[in-house]
Amino acid sequence: MTLTKTNQDQLTGSIRSFLSAEIKQLNEVMENYTSSNQDLIRKLAGYIFESGGKRIRPILTLICAKLFNYNKDKSHIYLATAVEFIHTATLLHDDVVDESTMRRGNDTANMIWGSKASILVGDYLFSQAFKLMSLCKNHETLEILSKAAVSIAEGEVSQLVNSTSLSLSYHDYTKIITGKTAELFAAACSVSGSIAGQDRKIIDELYKFGLNLGILFQITDDHLDYFATTEELGKNTGDDFIEGKITLPIILSYKYGTHQSFWEKVFNAQKRDLEDFRSAVVILNKENINTKITEIISDYYKAAQNSLKCLPESRAKEILSDILDFTVLRRY
Repeated sequence: MTLTKTNQDQLTGSIRSFLSAEIKQLNEVMENYTSSNQDLIRKLAGYIFESGGKRIRPILTLICAKLFNYNKDKSHIYLATAVEFIHTATLLHDDVVDESTMRRGNDTANMIWGSKASILVGDYLFSQAFKLMSLCKNHETLEILSKAAVSIAEGEVSQLVNSTSLSLSYHDYTKIITGKTAELFAAACSVSGSIAGQDRKIIDELYKFGLNLGILFQITDDHLDYFATTEELGKNTGDDFIEGKITLPIILSYKYGTHQSFWEKVFNAQKRDLEDFRSAVVILNKENINTKITEIISDYYKAAQNSLKCLPESRAKEILSDILDFTVLRRY
């Protein structure tokens, strides 16, 4: 199956129709919890939330709540907002750490307001996320999302310490992306099972679905950084390479390919430029790294599908399956 713009538009339309009431409430809560008396918080947070993100994480929380027809109160809305605030806070911090200049086709917040403002507003969103969790009065959901927040921080630190070394193994890479990306996907799904009073097996399958989906999401991101265009991606391709980050395409080429000396030369250098990046892409294409990544993606895709089989049949489950397909076939 090829993901066309029509497929993407149909999925977006299906989600908007299916979650119309919930998305309206999500937007209202997001606005309420960023309407600080500090003008900088309102402006910077508003800029980020209006910049066209996919909001896949809070949408997962809302869809998973729909799996069980949850409508007892607004806990699912509060949790979805908390998930988005945690994610947005990490993006603000990431862009500062990485000195990124573009995200989603726009200037990053740190480019406009500076690093200090981005970090402080990120901290504000983290704080508001935990305030929203407390409104749910559910100890397990607080535990799930708190654990995810810790995992994100650990994953980011591990990436900072380890991801510029060519000795980074596939195992260590998957640990990093599980922490920095997949754990929040897993939490976003499983909190809905918890507030809906589902048994442990269902909550665990939601967690595993989200975890495998999140790993797929990050692998696809790392893949697109080398094999998409800037226009498709909405940010500069080659950012990871220029910053000296070792991600899956490089790990596979360094282990299985025949151009180790090139990778050692460019990643041991002080800087890399666009000419180096173009050479890197040529090597990755010669060595069929695309095929190797596709095989890895297939394994995680099947694992996520297996978790879906354990969930009740419904329109919500069909949309989760569509999101899984979108994640592995997207070009942005």
